[in-house]
Amino acid sequence: QVQLVESGGGLVQAGGSLRLSCAASGRIFNYYALGWFRQAPGKEREFVARITWSSGSSYYADSVKGRFTISRDNAMKMVFLRMNSLKPEDTAVYYCATAPWSFTSAAGVNSWGQGTQVTVSS
Repeated sequence: QVQLVESGGGLVQAGGSLRLSCAASGRIFNYYALGWFRQAPGKEREFVARITWSSGSSYYADSVKGRFTISRDNAMKMVFLRMNSLKPEDTAVYYCATAPWSFTSAAGVNSWGQGTQVTVSS
């Protein structure tokens, strides 16, 4: 099973930027997808973005499209989430996720990181 460790969260003002990193260990096959979810207090975990390990094809939630960019470094086994134009509603714990198929819901994920807090102040 793939293990995931996130880093890069923190406190930022509205309009600012952050980059999250996710280090993966274990066997990752070309058909795997890696991505990001987030969970705000009292809310369900929601899909943010995913990327296919081999092709780099990406997919985003409408709420972050045009502001967030997901990327990966296959050699380093890392996935990144660049977040620009951050809004207070982006405040949440962000989780790295992976599965041997594409996913847009938490039910489709079979391995999670421990999460990293992102707080956007107004």
